[in-house]
Amino acid sequence: MPVRAVVALLATAVAVVLMISFRTPPSSAVGTGASLPAQPSPSPSADSSTPSGGPPAGPTPPAPTPSPRSTGLKSGTFTGTDYPNQFGDVQVRITVSGGKITDVTALQYPTDRARSALISQQAIPLLREEVLQAQTANIDILGGATFTTESYAESVQSALDQAHA
Repeated sequence: MPVRAVVALLATAVAVVLMISFRTPPSSAVGTGASLPAQPSPSPSADSSTPSGGPPAGPTPPAPTPSPRSTGLKSGTFTGTDYPNQFGDVQVRITVSGGKITDVTALQYPTDRARSALISQQAIPLLREEVLQAQTANIDILGGATFTTESYAESVQSALDQAHA
């Protein structure tokens, strides 16, 4: 096999892997296409205790880490609303402990058609991990499971609404 063919084949394989692993940033609301709010750029502030142009007087204290209680979630198990889509209903139950989502259980998901069952079998565990990692209903849309993802996120949000103190 000529060297050019090998290089072209490897470049194509790398490009395909990069495209498959590409993840878009989560939107502020699933399925709405809303963009994230712009972050204000920090502006320099004058500090009367620091000489002009000099280093700060001491080390900058680390930003406070929010406690789990700051999420406003009460501990317990909360069942989200059943959200239908064209492939079937999706309903989840979340478990909250110490202000954090500790478990997500899918109570209903599309299984009526063989293709829906296959997609759900792959998507539901991934959606669970997304919610546990994000600690919110604002999760990435799974390609090939768009309707299920949107219904899953809606049901999670419904359960989170119940969990807010």
